[in-house]
Amino acid sequence: MKPTDFAYSLTSYLSKYLPGEVGASSNTVQSYRDTFSLLLKYCASEKGVPVEKLTLNQLDRRLIEGFLSWLEDERKCSASTRNQRLAAIHAFFKYLQLEQPHSLYQYQQILSIPMKKVRKKSINYLNLDAIKNLLDMPDRNTKDGRRDLVLLSLIYDSGARVQEIADVKVADIRLHPPATVKLTGKGNKTRIVPLMEPMVKLLEQYLKDNKLYLPQCNEYPLFRNSGGNKLTRSGIAYILKKYFSKAKELFPECFPDAISPHVLRHSKAMHLLQSGVNLIYIRDLLGHVNVQTTEIYAKADSSMKRKALEKAYADVVSDELPVWQQNADLLEWLQNLGK
Repeated sequence: MKPTDFAYSLTSYLSKYLPGEVGASSNTVQSYRDTFSLLLKYCASEKGVPVEKLTLNQLDRRLIEGFLSWLEDERKCSASTRNQRLAAIHAFFKYLQLEQPHSLYQYQQILSIPMKKVRKKSINYLNLDAIKNLLDMPDRNTKDGRRDLVLLSLIYDSGARVQEIADVKVADIRLHPPATVKLTGKGNKTRIVPLMEPMVKLLEQYLKDNKLYLPQCNEYPLFRNSGGNKLTRSGIAYILKKYFSKAKELFPECFPDAISPHVLRHSKAMHLLQSGVNLIYIRDLLGHVNVQTTEIYAKADSSMKRKALEKAYADVVSDELPVWQQNADLLEWLQNLGK
């Protein structure tokens, strides 16, 4: 069977263009691959077009809009997920514009499909007491408990994304002054994050406990599961939720209803901001491309807003009642004025 133009283009895009020319990370490629897997399922189940017969000519705006509606109506995906899938489709058709300019109008019709407006969620973060309570939950007398303590502490201390922590190797940890951890984030971009002294001591004990200080262990994952493989994102989320449930039972007033590893990243950013650390430094720590992304923390921190207002406040408004409010007859006249 002769491959279709869609099969050829998609294969080249995912296997050559994204990793080779764009330098996209494996996570990005996987996310795009998942989008097109869903699109193929939609075409086969809803449109009756077998995977092996789907062509680029059939992928018009109407079909893509139908696919996006199917995601929301049938698969119950959120608007954010729908936008994420659309972004992957947009990226593919931007690539096709250069590869096949003879279908430029068709591709630009798809590129004109707008993103849905999504209500921005408030940033969830834990205060310092909640972080301390959470980190008190792992049992330091067991090997798994010590691993979990170091894992959660490093996520918070470094402000890392969960995938960045999952990908950390032993060689990425430097314990000699200045102590640092090398994190690889979106787009395979790396950054060096300083580690504080308490975190360094925890890591030193952890490496000794697991015999990871030997040179042959440099390429080992820093955090491994019981099978010896690196912890996955879901594995890390499971560990966090286990201790979160225990902490919430003991300190219900300190914790929200739900939590994810990203909450620890948000918490670190908010605590740095509240300590007076410049947004530029926080941006670099978190690995944000633009400081505008980091500004969401400043916008979310109501306590900082209050402190700034109190600091700049001038005693213009008196806390004493004005004379007219002390005049009972005048107040009664004003109240009856509109009757």
